[in-house]
Amino acid sequence: MEDTMPWNEASTMDLRREFVTLARRDEASIRRLCQRFGISTKTGYKWLERFAQGGLQALADRSRRPHSSPRQTGAAQEQAVLALRAEHPAWGGRKLARRLTDLQMVEVPAPSTITEILRRHDRLGTPDGEGRQRRYHRFEHEAPNQLWQIDFKSPVSTPGGICHPLTVLDDHSRYSLTLHACRRQGIKEVQPVLAETFRRYGLPVRINGDNGAPWGAPREPAHGLSKLSVWLIRLGIRVSHSRPYHPQTNGKDERFHRSLDCEVLSGAGFADREKLQYALSSWRQCYNHERPHEALGMDTPAAHYTPSLRAYPETLPSIEYGPDDTVARVTWNGELRAFGHRCKVSNALIGLDVALRPTAQKEGVYDIYFCHQRIGRLDLRNTAI
Repeated sequence: MEDTMPWNEASTMDLRREFVTLARRDEASIRRLCQRFGISTKTGYKWLERFAQGGLQALADRSRRPHSSPRQTGAAQEQAVLALRAEHPAWGGRKLARRLTDLQMVEVPAPSTITEILRRHDRLGTPDGEGRQRRYHRFEHEAPNQLWQIDFKSPVSTPGGICHPLTVLDDHSRYSLTLHACRRQGIKEVQPVLAETFRRYGLPVRINGDNGAPWGAPREPAHGLSKLSVWLIRLGIRVSHSRPYHPQTNGKDERFHRSLDCEVLSGAGFADREKLQYALSSWRQCYNHERPHEALGMDTPAAHYTPSLRAYPETLPSIEYGPDDTVARVTWNGELRAFGHRCKVSNALIGLDVALRPTAQKEGVYDIYFCHQRIGRLDLRNTAI
C-alpha cells in the first residue's frame, strides 16, 4: 500500500508534483526529500520514473486530459488562449504565453497577439501587475533559504469565523513555503504550522517578520523578543524584523499578498475555513509550479527553489556559550543581573541563560547574546541596553 501523505489540505497529485519538481534538481537528495514528504524511497523513485515516462499526467491515479494539443493551430490556438485565461483571469499576455509554452503547445502566439485575442473577446481585464512601472529595485538573496519572509495576509471572513492566511515566502526563488488559513494569530497555532514547514523544507538561515505579534514584541526594549522568536533562535535561525511603517522590507511577501488577493480572494466567498484552505492550497500549487513569474524571467518559483540541507530537530538543542562568555540567567521579571548591575532584557527569556561579551570599542560595555543572536547591550556606565 502506498505511503500516506501528511498535510491533508494538499491533494495527493499536488504533493507528487511538488516532490518530483524538487527531486529533479541537480543538488537534490532523494532520500532526504522522501523522508520530508513522508514516503518511502521506493515510492519516490516510482514517481520519478513515472514522470520521466509520461510527464505530470503519469503522476495521476487516472489519466487527465491535457490543457492543449501540440498540434493546435489557428482557431484551436485561440481557444487554448481563452481556455487558459478562463482558468487564470488575472494573467496577462506574457504569463499566458509562457504557460502555453510550458504545456508544449507549438507555435505559441506572441504575448502581444495573445493580448489582442483577449481584447477581441472582451477578456482583457487588469493583468496581475504586468506592465506596471517598478518604483524601486528589490534586493534578492543569492540562494534559496538564505531568507524567508513571513507575515499574515489581511483577515478573511467566513460564516464560520475569521481566518488569517499565514504566508511564508523564500526571498530568492519566491517559492511559497506556507499558505495556511489560521483561526488565530497566536503562537499556539502558528508554531505547529511552522514546524511542519521546517520538516518539509528544512531550516532557513534567517526569517524576517514585522514588529507585531507573534513575530516581535514591540512593547519590549528595541522591539524585544517574542516566545515564537525565541523558539526560532533556539532552532539556529536568525530572526529579524522590518522597520516600523516600512512594509517594503518584506516586499516580496507583500507582492505575493497582492497576487493572492487578485487571483483568489478578491470578490470571492468561502463557506468555512476548510473551503478557504482548499482554495489557498490549490492556488499555492499553481503559483509555485505553473504561474510564470516576471521577476524570475517568466520561470516558475519551483524552477529556482531547493529545500534546505539543515534538517528540523525534533528536540530543541541545548543552549551553550563559549568559555570566555559571562553567562547570566534572565529573572522572573525579564531582567538581567550581572557585574552588580541589572537591566531589562525580555519577558520571553525568563528562566533562560544569556551571554555577555565585552565590546572591543568601549570599556565597560557588553553585548548581550541569546544563543547565536545579539539581542541588546549592557552599558555599565548607565546600565542601559
